[in-house]
Amino acid sequence: MSEDADQIRHAAAEVQISEHDAPAHDAAHYAVSEEDAAALEAAARALTPDLRAARAKAFVRSMFRLAIERSHMRVALVGLVFVMVFGTISAKLLMMAVFGDPPSQEHRVAAASSTAFRPDIVDRNGEILATDIRTVSVFAEPGNIYDKDEAVELLTAVLPELNASELRAKLSSRKDKKGAGFVWVKRELTPKQQAEVHRLGIPGIGFLPDHKRVYPNGTAAAHILGATNLDGVGIAGIEKYIDSTGLQALNSFGLVSKQADLKPVQLSIDLRAQFAVRDELAWGIDHFKAKAGASMILDVKTGEVIALVSMPDFDPNDPKDALSPDRINRMNVGVYEMGSTFKAMTLAMALDSGKYNVNSTFDTRGGVLNWGRQKIHEYHGTNRVITMPEVFTHSSNIGSAKMALGVGVAGHKAFLKKMGLLDRLRTELPESAAPIVPSRWSEINTITIAFGHGIAVAPIQAAAAVAAIANGGDLITPTFLKAAPDDKARATHVLSGLTSEAMRYIMRLNAAEGSAKKASVPYYFVGGKTGTAEKVIGGRYIHNRLFTTFMAAAPMNDPKYLFVTIMDEPQGLPESGGYATAAWNSGVVTGKVIERVAPILGLPPQFEPPVRPFPQMVKLNAYHVNQLGGP
Repeated sequence: MSEDADQIRHAAAEVQISEHDAPAHDAAHYAVSEEDAAALEAAARALTPDLRAARAKAFVRSMFRLAIERSHMRVALVGLVFVMVFGTISAKLLMMAVFGDPPSQEHRVAAASSTAFRPDIVDRNGEILATDIRTVSVFAEPGNIYDKDEAVELLTAVLPELNASELRAKLSSRKDKKGAGFVWVKRELTPKQQAEVHRLGIPGIGFLPDHKRVYPNGTAAAHILGATNLDGVGIAGIEKYIDSTGLQALNSFGLVSKQADLKPVQLSIDLRAQFAVRDELAWGIDHFKAKAGASMILDVKTGEVIALVSMPDFDPNDPKDALSPDRINRMNVGVYEMGSTFKAMTLAMALDSGKYNVNSTFDTRGGVLNWGRQKIHEYHGTNRVITMPEVFTHSSNIGSAKMALGVGVAGHKAFLKKMGLLDRLRTELPESAAPIVPSRWSEINTITIAFGHGIAVAPIQAAAAVAAIANGGDLITPTFLKAAPDDKARATHVLSGLTSEAMRYIMRLNAAEGSAKKASVPYYFVGGKTGTAEKVIGGRYIHNRLFTTFMAAAPMNDPKYLFVTIMDEPQGLPESGGYATAAWNSGVVTGKVIERVAPILGLPPQFEPPVRPFPQMVKLNAYHVNQLGGP
């Protein structure tokens, strides 16, 4: 019997068993005749297609059957695969952590700059002077940029302000072969620039969130506000002062999560007055053809700086111009011989010493004071004996020198020291300058310093001394922060009330009939003093290069504000008869400032002269005192 016949018998036996529900036995156990085998072979041929289909279905069912004895194997296999995959990943991460390069310093700086917040700066009325806006900066990882020339070409196409050579050098520099490196491409992008760079799709180019410091008022209060660098660190002015109060530490420890967490810094500045002062000073510099100038308003009762302008100035939004030598803050950083405005100090010293009173007289006949080889001349000589108030109104050098000599060298130095004029004045602004004083102080130094030559100080410290003379005798360190009205912590009493009243009367007299007439704005009861000094160049005084100063306070019966203007090398004009002294330029500008700013600051006009503004001077029957007030 052939193999096929055997297979057929087996198949026929299985069919027969299946049909009769017989027990499952192998077909070979049944005896089949050859005739029956032939018949069964024919029947099997007919049943073969159905048999094969049944076997295929059974095989498929067995493949997907989740018998418990087979699932253990599958679960174990899948688990092994997962362990291998995640084990490989974990091992890779571990190797990177242990053997990989630490984050670069540039990345740390970048992360710090992207999270640094600065408080708003506002004026005394809450107007924004400086604030932050959110922006982004673009950086590059040179190690991840494959075609650096193409990257440079694409980036400079959308950011044309970039220098192609510098950018190529940045992208070509790598600290080591392993790290991708980090370089800034451009800080503080606009949204449009960010979108254009993003569309380039350059691998290795990314963005970090950043902050941009903006100054919405442009040049207004530039020398007060200062500026920040690209990393948000204050580099000058109030911005640098804010960092010194601990802002950087707060940011570095992550204690500031948003700008709203920081309380705004409120300055003493009045933005309205600041604009007005700058406008008038710009006019004055242009009109009198001066090289430079500065002007300020000081609250004599609180020491608050209400406005301060120094020109030429700069825009803190683009502070590169601030580095120019001619753009310094002339009120704080410049030191100058203040000329005859120093006579206010000399008269106050003489009165407070008790050696002189308001009715003391001084002989100025001859117009020259000889002291050794030195000759002291008068500028507005009277060639007669004059009273103390006339020394001021006629700006007598001889009268001032005799007062100072009467007090003595030691007394003179001690008084100027007490008035804060021999030491560097410190305010919130980091920028300041130390005064220039004689290394050996002899009688000739006392003589020249008495009328404002031979000593150079910052105008703001001279203003603080004059404010003390006007406010009743309290020396207050100027401040650029808003102060409480009753804050006397910074005040030092340096003069008697009687001396202060006498000086207010003398300054008012000077505005009524002396050199301060140009600033005597009607109804504001102004008093003041001019100062003209020849500039020292190459160790010599140059007669036609002048530095002029004007200081005025108002109202003199109860002073509230001190107004100061300085001008560097103003020129004489036909309207001034060719004179370039202080009354004709700094005095004119100061008068315009008072007239414009007084209403802004709420300084009320006095349409009637104040009644007995200087009662002690009336008792002493001081020179012309009855002409300075009502009955």
